Formats: sequence, structure tokens, C-alpha cells
Amino acid sequence: MFDWNDLRHLIAVSRCGSTLAAAKALGVNQSTVHRRLLELEHRIGLSLVKRQATGYRLSQLGEALISEVMAVETAVEELQRKIGELKLDLTGTIRLTCPEPTVARIAASGLLDRFHARYPDLAVQFITSDRYLDLTKGDADVALRSGEPVDERLVGRKICDSIWAVYASKSYIQQNGRPESITHLAAHALIGFDGIMENHRVAKWLPTVVSQARIVSRSSSMLGAVSSVKAGVGIAPLPTTLGDAEETLVQVLPPVPELTRAWYLLTPADLRKTPRIAAFVDCVLDDIPALRTALVG
Repeated sequence: MFDWNDLRHLIAVSRCGSTLAAAKALGVNQSTVHRRLLELEHRIGLSLVKRQATGYRLSQLGEALISEVMAVETAVEELQRKIGELKLDLTGTIRLTCPEPTVARIAASGLLDRFHARYPDLAVQFITSDRYLDLTKGDADVALRSGEPVDERLVGRKICDSIWAVYASKSYIQQNGRPESITHLAAHALIGFDGIMENHRVAKWLPTVVSQARIVSRSSSMLGAVSSVKAGVGIAPLPTTLGDAEETLVQVLPPVPELTRAWYLLTPADLRKTPRIAAFVDCVLDDIPALRTALVG
């Protein structure tokens, strides 16, 4: 209905008592004040000022509205102050935790380059781990992780699905053949998981489907499991993002539904409202296609 700048001219006339004094206070020409007042009156359909011998004064209608108009001025000033505070707070570091294999893919996606171009005073620091860090205790600020969130103090959004299949190296297949089904894995050398990976869903899945599993090597990291499979030590379930990216590996069994999990971007609810975290999360969510490519190809 109206332009805020027109309201500024009405307030100046109310305070200064004339369009000439209002023009000096606003640093504009008197004709500009006249023009903006006429424009305001035209837009709202009310006569807000009247001319007297001593200059312009508010009309009865203008006097009836001036308190609300000044309240708008106060709100705008508060908004400008808040914006200034937020800009000053858009500095520092965002600590992003994610599995180690995703770091290079995220960096190559261009997502962080676009974020830094928009917020040059904010930095992203990777904290890599194959286990879930406790965001609510301050171990990290934001997490990219697979699996349904179980902590109600975290908020976020599903990005895509993490798909797992069973892989072997070409050299292993040449020497030992390839399994025809999951039950046939019992006849093959398998890579197991240990350490911080022992509670991972894949570590729990393997013994349930292959009761007589012949574990020839155990790994405490996903990259370690990939290396063992590439070396021909044995067969292992791997994320298709990692397995399909290796030229020496073959997907010997199709994706396993029981191992499928969703990728989530998560952060504590109270931290989500802070300017630096809000800036990062919103920027990432505006770039979902790049993030999906980084996570699952």
C-alpha cells in the first residue's frame, strides 16, 4: 500500500513542523518532501497534511495515524539493529562431522566453495569419524550421518538414502569365484568389523545371515574395509558410493534392503537458531543436489 520511505517524510513533517525543516532533517529537497507526501496520500487514499501560513502540519487524519506510523519507524530501526548484529555474528567456524570417505566428495562437489563465497568470514572444519559424535555435548555443530535420528534434541532433514551391496575384488573372484546369493557367503572369506564399527548395522547384519561366517580380517573403519576388499583379502558389504567408485571392485550381490539407511543433516535444536549454524544449514539445504551427489553419487 505504501513505501516506508514515504512514512519517513510524514514523520519528519510531524516532528519538524514544516516541509522545509523536514527536508533539511532528511537531507533532501523540499520538493521531494512534497512529492513523497502526495504519493503517500494517493496510495492510502487519505489526506494526511494541510498547509498553513506557518507551513505544513498534520491533518486530523494524519494526527490519528502518526502514533502507528512512528511505531513502524521503531520496528524498522529494531530490524536494522538486529540485522547488523547478525552480520557481526556471521564469523567463526562450523564443525561438521561426517564419515571420512565423504570428505573428499563433499569438497569436490563445490558446495563449500559456494558457501564460503556467500559467507567469507565463516569456515567449515571437518571432524571425521565412523561413530556418531554427540552433538548435544558439543562434540561437533552439524552432522551428516546415516540412520534414523533417535535424539529428539536434534533437528534436521533427510537428504537421500545410503545403499549397501556386497563387493569383491576382481582378483578375488578370479581365484575364488563369486557368491551366487547371500547364503553362499558362508563359503567365502569375509571382511568383518571391529572397534568403533562393531555396533554398526553391517557388523550386526553379517552374523545373522551367515551364521558360519569365515571372517579373515576385521576393520575398525569403512576405508579400512574398502582397502581389505581391494587387496583381495575377502568379500564385504560396502556403501555403493564407495564400492562402485573402485575400478578393481565388483558388486557380486545386489543392494541389501536391510542395510539401507537414510542420510540426514542434523544439528541441535538450540544451535540451529544461531546465525552461523543457520547460515550453513540453510545454504546446504539450498544446494541439495550437490550434497546428494557427494553422498551417493
